[in-house]
Amino acid sequence: MRSLRRALLAFFILALIVLVLLFFLENQQAVSLILFGWTSPSIPIALLILIALLVGLLVGPVLSAIARLRSKAPRRVSPR
Repeated sequence: MRSLRRALLAFFILALIVLVLLFFLENQQAVSLILFGWTSPSIPIALLILIALLVGLLVGPVLSAIARLRSKAPRRVSPR
């Protein structure tokens, strides 16, 4: 059973790598972003999507941790 689980995991990882590689090979058009008058250098659209994905993967857990810490903080009772 353990070897089957490892084989399936290896298959899914390999399939994911192939899909990502195909995505990058199909999206090589260079684009330039303009934001508040600043223009970025032309880079492949697949790289921009990867950067956006990584930023989202970093920002999401950070915001979640902040919200969790705020909800666990003791609340002060204001005198009336």
